[in-house]
Amino acid sequence: MSLITIIWSMSASACFTLAGVHFLVWSRNRLDLANLFFSLLASGTAAWTLCELWMMRAETPAEFATVLKWGHVAIWLLIVSLVGFVRIYLKAGRPWLLWAVCGLRTLLLVPNFLVGQNLNYLMVTRLGHMRLLGESVAIGAGVPNPWILLGQVDLVILIIFVIDATVTTWRRGERHRALTIGGSILFFTLVSTSQSLLVFYGIIRVPYVSTVSFLGLVAVMGYELSSETIRAAELNRRLQESEAGLHEIEERMRLAVEATGFGIWIRDLARNEIWATDKCRALFGFTETERLELDRILQRVHPEDRNTVRLMLEKATHGDGYEAEYRLVLPSGAVRWISSRSHVEFNGAGEPILVRGVSHDITARREAELETQNLRREIAHAGRVSMMGQLASALAHEINQPLGAILRNAEAAELFMQHESPDLDEVRAILADIRKDDQRAGNVIGRMRGLLKRQDLDKRPVKVSELVGEVASLVGPEAAARHVSLEFSVPDSLPAVFGDPVHLQQVLLNLIVNGMDALDEANQEDRRVSVTAALDGPTNVEIGVSDSGQGIPPDKLTCIFDPFFTTKANGLGMGLPISREIIQAHHGRLLAENRNEGGASFRFTLPIAEESVTK
Repeated sequence: MSLITIIWSMSASACFTLAGVHFLVWSRNRLDLANLFFSLLASGTAAWTLCELWMMRAETPAEFATVLKWGHVAIWLLIVSLVGFVRIYLKAGRPWLLWAVCGLRTLLLVPNFLVGQNLNYLMVTRLGHMRLLGESVAIGAGVPNPWILLGQVDLVILIIFVIDATVTTWRRGERHRALTIGGSILFFTLVSTSQSLLVFYGIIRVPYVSTVSFLGLVAVMGYELSSETIRAAELNRRLQESEAGLHEIEERMRLAVEATGFGIWIRDLARNEIWATDKCRALFGFTETERLELDRILQRVHPEDRNTVRLMLEKATHGDGYEAEYRLVLPSGAVRWISSRSHVEFNGAGEPILVRGVSHDITARREAELETQNLRREIAHAGRVSMMGQLASALAHEINQPLGAILRNAEAAELFMQHESPDLDEVRAILADIRKDDQRAGNVIGRMRGLLKRQDLDKRPVKVSELVGEVASLVGPEAAARHVSLEFSVPDSLPAVFGDPVHLQQVLLNLIVNGMDALDEANQEDRRVSVTAALDGPTNVEIGVSDSGQGIPPDKLTCIFDPFFTTKANGLGMGLPISREIIQAHHGRLLAENRNEGGASFRFTLPIAEESVTK
């Protein structure tokens, strides 16, 4: 077997092998059109290689012409697949140039079969021979076919298309791909075209050997695609490792979520679908197979909370999400408290597409909070009863005064009525005094009943001067009995505060009584308790109670508000903790400190009523 036959046959076999391999690659992934076009390109190159070998072995002009005719079919396949590969792989090249190359080359198949013996020659008139690789090969010559000019124009358009695609790829920043693919295609196409033209016009007398250029083109393109395949395999390996790592992370997250009792859910707004973990389904009383729908979930929400939750969900899609606590009524009739938190994701157009969230059961916490609130009310009530016990004698004394005045006025009126012509004006004056004393006694009893009554906060605007005045009237007799001087500095112009007057009276009463107790323990000669009130910024009023005693031991300042901590021999240690709870429930703060001039000072703030701020 001759060397030419071996080389050209091996080249064709290599091309067919590459074509088969890349066709299988494409068949596994039909979207990878680059491998399909390369498979067709390699097939066309193999077919043209066999045609070249046959032409070099041709024995007659007619045989040479026939082989060249069918060789143009291989060239058509080669050129069409080449432009397709450039367009797909480089993602560049003007479409009209692509269609011009493919359309013109397809059109030229008509004169190739119908005009003359083939597209190159109307008639192959003779065969010449020359020595190549040590043996004689045929060289055709004949009458040129005028249609060959369109074939040459098609090759020029092909070169322009490749140049345009290469420049676009280079400008896009993909310079390696532009040089390896675009540059090699351009180089080998120019070499092949030049050699074919020189042979056709008889400038050089050699056979058609475009196979050399096409093999170089196939080698470069095959290497680049193989590199892509290798990189894809490496990426697939890394992806598998990442998936394994991701699975491990998911398992850890699942264990962490199950340990914390959280249920995770995702709501797809576009498809109106809800996905939830098994824990989340159990929280809402759904089985693992039940379809989750928003309406069904809302039906599980407590009727009193349903509208609030629905409005909250609607508002959440226009913001970043929501945080909420609400009740569920399970199919068994049990009521469960749920806390949910979510985050909304938006697409590039700013439209909400996903809502991701977590939910967990807070029933135990809410029950504990309710129990704590009830206990706090019980303790506050006990504190009020205890304090009123301490003030019982003073209150009795204050009530006895109006009752005694009523009795004396009644006796005086009875004496006046015994006269034959009583002075009616005096009687009317006595009756007016009786009415005032009765009202005063009623007010004292009303204030005492309010302090003793167990009730929740009933907030409303309260004038500070009236609040302090009522407490002063309650504690005044006790202060007189203890020989304590009460000083009040409360401007009448202070704005009203927003709070529950009974609870605030309890706080103020507790602080004043504590101040008097401190004076009793210190045996001070200067026995003074001062109550002041002033603005604390634009939104608060500060009320202070200070005494002239020895103050609070520095080591006990940090724990005087702790429950059951007391410095009194018979104290419960609940007055100050309850007072702080009441002030905090009014969105204020209660502070304690020692004064530089001696004694302790307690200050608490209260928010100004909105109507006072408006004025």
